[in-house]
Amino acid sequence: MIQKEWMSVVSIDEIAASIFEVVLEGDMPERIQAPGQFVHVKTSPHVAPLLRRPVSISEHWPEQRRMALVFRAEGEGTSRMAAWRAGDEVDVLGPLGNGFDTSDVDEGEKALIVGGGVGVPPLLGLAKQLAGHGVRVQTVLGFADEPSAFFQERFSALGDCFVSTIDGSIGETGFVTDVIDRRGLSYDAIYACGPLPMLRALDSSYATAKGKLSLEERMGCGIGACFACVCHTADDPDGTSYRKVCSDGPVFPWGEVVLS
Repeated sequence: MIQKEWMSVVSIDEIAASIFEVVLEGDMPERIQAPGQFVHVKTSPHVAPLLRRPVSISEHWPEQRRMALVFRAEGEGTSRMAAWRAGDEVDVLGPLGNGFDTSDVDEGEKALIVGGGVGVPPLLGLAKQLAGHGVRVQTVLGFADEPSAFFQERFSALGDCFVSTIDGSIGETGFVTDVIDRRGLSYDAIYACGPLPMLRALDSSYATAKGKLSLEERMGCGIGACFACVCHTADDPDGTSYRKVCSDGPVFPWGEVVLS
């Protein structure tokens, strides 16, 4: 059930250059249904910034009533979030959207998880869920450079983890697709979240019948009322069929939506 809730900041840390992880405490973690869901955060108690900010849930611990959010501080709203401190009370709407359904992946099968930049966080909860179900997890994470890289250790604890950076300062030089090709990675299902060029490359050459992708999108309301985050479906020649990223997604089957 979607609810607005005041949650307490337990901790906030800068885990990479301008990348922050905040742990919040409240009742909301008990209502999270699947990895890949997100929340809509009011970044300030004041009128401005007016719009909430969508932030992916990276992990949640219902028994502790806690969840972790990861975001990049780059604008007014997220910069205000970066200034939060332990003990602050924040206004959070959620959990929102549809997450990753992994019911079609069986124990013993192999899953490839591909993340790019701030698209990495929602994939951590997914990796933990798959590994917990006996699925063999392998991950490829793509970043611009070493200062922007994070979560390598957490993914490595769940299976093979490969890192690519554009400048080669950590891991392998190039893009995530270069790593997949060089390593000859095989898989029964593929899951991804990250920038659109990365998703397009995966969708055109690597996607299978199993697995899904998660879209990152600017949003207005976060609940499907404002139509600010629509994307068209791939099987609609007239351009009149669409999906709302906030309420129909952010997770979609490969090939369902136009990646533009």
